[in-house]
Amino acid sequence: MFIQNVINEILPGVWPMIIIITVILASMRIVYLMQHKNNFSLYKEILYLVFIIYILCLFHVVTFQDVNYGESNFVPFKEIFRYDFGSAKFLRNVVGNIIMFIPYGFFASYFLKSKKFSTIAILTVIASATIEIVQLNIGRVFDIDDIILNIIGGIVGFLIYISLEAIRSKLPKTLQRDWFMNLVTIIILIAIIVYSFNLDFMSWFSFILGWRLL
Repeated sequence: MFIQNVINEILPGVWPMIIIITVILASMRIVYLMQHKNNFSLYKEILYLVFIIYILCLFHVVTFQDVNYGESNFVPFKEIFRYDFGSAKFLRNVVGNIIMFIPYGFFASYFLKSKKFSTIAILTVIASATIEIVQLNIGRVFDIDDIILNIIGGIVGFLIYISLEAIRSKLPKTLQRDWFMNLVTIIILIAIIVYSFNLDFMSWFSFILGWRLL
């Protein structure tokens, strides 16, 4: 429910941008692949697009939401331990900051094909510190704890990438091919959409089936 609430809070402000960017990039990419006759890999194209959308959503969250709140914090762990464990503020400010950078750690690892912990950790520090410094100069606040939590999120994303790569390497060669990765990517994408928007496909299917039987 926490993730669903966050998505429902962010989506109204970003859906026009997501649609415009998706259509523009997808159409340009398709034409490019057709003109240059390059191999098309659906799961790779989806990952590229999702990463761009993620960056845009991240920009929206860190620049347009919760403007002018609290004071800057330069003392490590001060804000983290200020919230009661499991409370709404804990989920939003602690868990939320971790989750927000899990995709970054995963995508950075995937695109760089990096299995070095230090590389992803440094890149996460750079990205998070840049966000905090910019926030400090646009009427928001700097929070060292946000950087700490973002680093944890980036590391989690890195570990997810490492785990998935380890699993993939042990699969039969047939299941390492693009068709299988495309299928898995589509299933995961559908599952995320269904969960995020709390869609009830079974009800839709029952409705459609009942309508056809009339």
